Amino acid sequence: MKSSSTISSKGQVTVPQEIRTRLGLSTGDRVEFVVEDGRTILRPLRTETNPFQRYKGALQAFRNRKEINAWISDLRDEE
Repeated sequence: MKSSSTISSKGQVTVPQEIRTRLGLSTGDRVEFVVEDGRTILRPLRTETNPFQRYKGALQAFRNRKEINAWISDLRDEE
């Protein structure tokens, strides 16, 4: 696959739609340029965030292990 784009006077480049789709890029996403073995690679910039962060607060807060075990026990009893 080959695609091309023109660099603007501000150094900006429009990433062709086919490439954005292929990389899963959306408006506001960040990309990084990596030079490896004389080649420049454009790839999505993925942060090292915890993938479970969005679920924070979904469950009740427990103060200690005893409360956690009691909650698990209650869940098992419901089956």
